[in-house]
Amino acid sequence: MKKTLSIFILLFVSGLLFLAGCGGDNEETNTDGDDGGSTEETPSSDEPVTLTFYNEDGEDKSFDDPVAEKITEATGVILDIDYPVGGNDETIPLMIASGDYPDLIFAKGDIGMLIDAGGVIKLDEMIEERGDHLKAMYGDQLDRLRNSVDDPNIYNVGTYGVHDEPLETSGTFQIQLDVLRELGHPEITTLEEFEDALTEYTEMYPEINGQKTIPLALQGSDWRWLITVGNPAGFAGGFPDDGQWSVDTNTGETIYKFLEPEYRDYFQWLNGMNVKGLLDPESFTHTQDTYISKISSGRVLAVADQDWNINDARFALIEDDMEERTYAPLPVTLSEDHVHQALKDYGFAGGWGIAISSTSEHPDLAFDFLNWMASEEAQILLNWGIEGEHYEIVDGQRVLFDEVRERMNTDGNFSKETGFGYYIHPFPNWGTGAVDSNGQSITVNTREQVIENQLDVEKEVLAEYDMELWIDWFPPQDELQLSNHGAAYNFSIPAGSDIAIIQQRADDITEQRITQAILADPEDFDDLWNAMLDELETANVEKLNQEMTKLTQNILELWGGEVN
Repeated sequence: MKKTLSIFILLFVSGLLFLAGCGGDNEETNTDGDDGGSTEETPSSDEPVTLTFYNEDGEDKSFDDPVAEKITEATGVILDIDYPVGGNDETIPLMIASGDYPDLIFAKGDIGMLIDAGGVIKLDEMIEERGDHLKAMYGDQLDRLRNSVDDPNIYNVGTYGVHDEPLETSGTFQIQLDVLRELGHPEITTLEEFEDALTEYTEMYPEINGQKTIPLALQGSDWRWLITVGNPAGFAGGFPDDGQWSVDTNTGETIYKFLEPEYRDYFQWLNGMNVKGLLDPESFTHTQDTYISKISSGRVLAVADQDWNINDARFALIEDDMEERTYAPLPVTLSEDHVHQALKDYGFAGGWGIAISSTSEHPDLAFDFLNWMASEEAQILLNWGIEGEHYEIVDGQRVLFDEVRERMNTDGNFSKETGFGYYIHPFPNWGTGAVDSNGQSITVNTREQVIENQLDVEKEVLAEYDMELWIDWFPPQDELQLSNHGAAYNFSIPAGSDIAIIQQRADDITEQRITQAILADPEDFDDLWNAMLDELETANVEKLNQEMTKLTQNILELWGGEVN
């Protein structure tokens, strides 16, 4: 039913785009999208203006917390936030089909569809004329906001920090702190060592809290297959996170990542984990709620997941006095010959961001709001909260109140209730490595703060490894190659292009066939893998590689890189 709906929507949208193209001479059509059909722009001093905002990463929350109120005081804007319900991925096509757009849109990878449909406006002139805060924030990285070589305009701002400094990792293999303690703090940098640790601990403790111990659990039953099954394979193979792609950042050559031999090697290892009973047999069938419930019980020894996807479980473990069952990230790769890329510097990624719709009645106000969010005043508010309520000034420095630090590390609802840190993403932000005009960190996540925020058991385990932070376990950033193209998962893929069509088919093939290969008898693995490669060839994956390579090379050209 969902595929039928998708086909209908795409056909309907295509028809609308065709009609829009034929009507290019209509004086009522804003083809350039530069002014957005503005009417009233400036709110009165007494009455703030409500701007509607679709946030693809949003959740059901009203804009009335203390930080939101401060934002309204400064900007005269109240946000009415909408979000995808139930993981619905048809929201943007439905917007285009109806022509009914909110004022602000964070569409993630669907921004290209909105641009093609004329649903969002160009921001170049606004940035040049009165975007002082945005220009100061992006500096020489402003070109990374541009859409493409053929259309080098700026349609959105925000999402990623401009100057990020990694102090934590996410998405790697993670293992319970208690496993490290009980096994005498072993070095775990290869899949073999990782498997040995899980095997030994499971034999020591076949049950935890009266339930069967689960050595490794994944969440492969929905879209999270990409982050708990597909992405960890790349990390293990020594690849940086480029989404579904493997990229030569010097030449721009890009291929569909599952064609790389390291991916086969990883999934064959995972097949062995399944045969040995070390992989949760429900990894490809349980719901997200069940997955989080298992982790919250303390009996899942290891995961391969993003921190934001398991945060609820982490808070539950802390609340239930099972801090030793929280996780440490591991720099695990296939072998010592592979270098983990967790700390790789992608630079400012550009690409995704918040756009202003072509139907907004307040485009200037919407832009001024986004520009203010890039200001120093806003960045301090978004990151530190409210002076006197969340922090105080001591010897000229911002210092969080102890109770605030405690809640931000142990209470999963704290940010949502107070607005503390809630509005950093996906708005323009300076990044974790930025400092304000007084030279103080713009975020609360300094090295010293991260160390102070650690649980006591974390500090205890880290000390045994003679480390202060978990990133000390990983290859340092200055030893990893700088990415000239940013991150390929952040590219704006042209709607209806060969890339979009073929990639969707390739993703369907790999998710289904790799899952089958992981769960198969080991003697069938090679045949299943080769059959998948044949299907990808039939799906024209070679053309996919060629078109994606052109897109990457265009990005390198757009950003001023050199293609060798």
